[in-house]
Amino acid sequence: MAVLEKIVIANRGEIALRILRACHSMGIKAVAVHSTVDRNLKHVALADEAVCIGPAPGTDSYLNIPAIIAATEVTDSVAVHPGYGFLAENADFAERVEQSGFIFIGPRPETIRLMGDKVSAIKAMKDAGVPCVPGSDGGLGEDLAENQTIAQRVGYPVIIKAAAGGGGRGMRVVHTEAHLSNALQLTRREAETIFGDPTIYMEKFLTSPRHIEVQVIADQHGNAIHLGERDCSSQRRHQKVIEEAPAPGITEEQREYIGGVCVEACKRIGYRGAGTFEFLYDDGHFYFIEMNTRIQVEHPVSELITGVDLIKEQIRVAAGARLSYTQDDIVVRGHAIECRINAEDPESFMPCPGTISGFHAPGGPGIRVDSHIYDGYRVPPDYDSMIGKLISHGESREVAIARMRMALDETVLNGIKTNIPLHKWLLLDQGFVKGGFNIHYLEKRLADRATHRPPK
Repeated sequence: MAVLEKIVIANRGEIALRILRACHSMGIKAVAVHSTVDRNLKHVALADEAVCIGPAPGTDSYLNIPAIIAATEVTDSVAVHPGYGFLAENADFAERVEQSGFIFIGPRPETIRLMGDKVSAIKAMKDAGVPCVPGSDGGLGEDLAENQTIAQRVGYPVIIKAAAGGGGRGMRVVHTEAHLSNALQLTRREAETIFGDPTIYMEKFLTSPRHIEVQVIADQHGNAIHLGERDCSSQRRHQKVIEEAPAPGITEEQREYIGGVCVEACKRIGYRGAGTFEFLYDDGHFYFIEMNTRIQVEHPVSELITGVDLIKEQIRVAAGARLSYTQDDIVVRGHAIECRINAEDPESFMPCPGTISGFHAPGGPGIRVDSHIYDGYRVPPDYDSMIGKLISHGESREVAIARMRMALDETVLNGIKTNIPLHKWLLLDQGFVKGGFNIHYLEKRLADRATHRPPK
């Protein structure tokens, strides 16, 4: 295995600190690239070297490919870890890194392109035997009559999606044929405006599915394994709020089946690195929706139930090593829950940047805190509002929930508003406690709460 002596961390916040810790535990030097507003981030202070790559806007710094390549060159680094978000799933960035003579800690550029386009991804997964949602089997043309025929075959309601979309944007649900034409036009226009690609496709809209995803990792030698599944059905406006592993109600037989399907798909497409297959799960059936070709925000819950350090494994695989584990080594132990902590108003969900005037992290058995914040840290308004992740682990789901409740109560975070009150409320909700709810559950509960809340 080649030794990656020095790695550039092309990201910020908690994931940058997470990567730095993995590097240092492996004896690897870490270089922090940062914007002008992020010079006081914790990982910047702890890095072996730091390079400012531009002003606060992400387009001028963390999305500035030439600046990141230049920082890699001037620091004599050998590899780049993109984390998640920003350039993590940008095939052009991965290609530029490799063309410049460095190692991209992630999949090959052609794999990122394949899975980044939803139409080509679905085709590849169907060819690999992965179950997919019934749909158009490709991009939709301009012929309305043909599209109406496809919708009739699939069956209403249908959902129109941008092929290059993601993050809950570029999609529109259609319940009747009368609304199809307008939905096609609006989604196509939105796809062009937001993603620069007007290609759209159609799928059957599942009315009450759960969101189940499978964590995989593969090396360059044809080996691949899965680390079980996660349930990410706690969502608001298509954004995950709480994630847990394993998914409530998924049997060992189901886990072996869908995990095995994902592993075989990795081998078929020559996948390299960490990745996540995302599924809608409805009435006992899995339906592939997309693959994320990067580390996920919620990766800690998979780490805690399997004992695998995914960031270290990413680095080892990028260096040319074989996987440290076989599938037989992966045993699911206990249950883990992750709460995303955001700097936002828990009622309006508006971002609340500002200075943290007091911070105390929770602790105790089975508690993990992944966060870059500290007392006196100023949360900037320029980036995503997530400021950390609180993760609990226990021998059962009930124990993990109890530990998470205590951890939320212990957390002190003054000076800004956060969504911690939302998590406390949700962890006491009987539907959440029971588990196995669908992706619409949280939004409906929030709507009910707003309706029954007394006026201020």
